[in-house]
Amino acid sequence: MPTVNIYLNFAGNCREAFEFYRLVFGGEFPYVGTFGDMPVQEGMPPLPENMKDQIMHISLPISSETMLMGSDAGGEWAPALKVGNNFSIYVGAGDTAEADRIFAALGAGGTVTMPLGKTFWGEYYGMLTDKFGINWMVGCALEEI
Repeated sequence: MPTVNIYLNFAGNCREAFEFYRLVFGGEFPYVGTFGDMPVQEGMPPLPENMKDQIMHISLPISSETMLMGSDAGGEWAPALKVGNNFSIYVGAGDTAEADRIFAALGAGGTVTMPLGKTFWGEYYGMLTDKFGINWMVGCALEEI
C-alpha cells in the first residue's frame, strides 16, 4: 500500500521554515541536501551561486507514518511558485510497477514535469501536475528495482 505525504516548496526560506516545524513537532532531520550538493547534470545550465545553499530536499518525520518534506523552488522543473501551488503530494510506492501505475493514472490528461526514472539520490521518481492542477511526486526506493 502506498504512503502519502505533503511536500512543501518555498521561495528561498525552506531551511528557516523547517527549523520552525522542528520546534513545533520535535524530531531530527534524517536528510538535508542543498542544490550545491547535487552532481553536475550533463546538458543542464550551471547552478546560479545564489541557489547553492538553498534546500534541494529536507524531511522531518512527524509520526511513524507521516513525513513533512520540502525544498526551495527553483529551476525549470519547478512550477512557478505562488501561495496555493507551493505544495505537492508525494506518493511513496511499494515498487516500480506500482509507481508506474500510479504515475500513469495521475498523469492522464495532465502534464509530466519530470518523467519517472532512476535518480542520483537513490529513488525511482517522477513529478507531474494532474488535470485538476494538483502537483504530484511519485517514487519508490531503488532497492525495490
